[in-house]
Amino acid sequence: MLRTLSARFPPLVWTLLAAYCSASLIHFTHNAEYIAVYPNMPAWLTREKVYIAWLAVTGVGIVGIALSFLGRRVASALWLAAYGALGLGGLGHYSLALCSEHTFAMNFTIWFEAVTGGGLAVSAIRLAASSEPGPDSVDPA
Repeated sequence: MLRTLSARFPPLVWTLLAAYCSASLIHFTHNAEYIAVYPNMPAWLTREKVYIAWLAVTGVGIVGIALSFLGRRVASALWLAAYGALGLGGLGHYSLALCSEHTFAMNFTIWFEAVTGGGLAVSAIRLAASSEPGPDSVDPA
């Protein structure tokens, strides 16, 4: 089964998916645990809401992975591209406060998530664009 999955996506996509999932968890966890010291965060945003947001974002990636199990290569790649693109949302921290107002750890987790998410999005879009046109078919293997 793993051979079938790796045949559907190049190793780079799986590597970027794992890196982004890790980066996203690290950033959201850091954000949740240090919400009180992140500059200019809205008062309504709580630790619990940050974790719920992470679950929602991760759900997009899970749909993408599930579609790959079903042999839906293009749909899966598009969902994974959307999942990766959500990682760019962390850059929104800089609309609340300058980079210099964030600690090194804050900046690191924000950029780690954004870079890996952007890489996944670009890689998945390329994969979707390079796939043969027409309906996805289920791989009989």
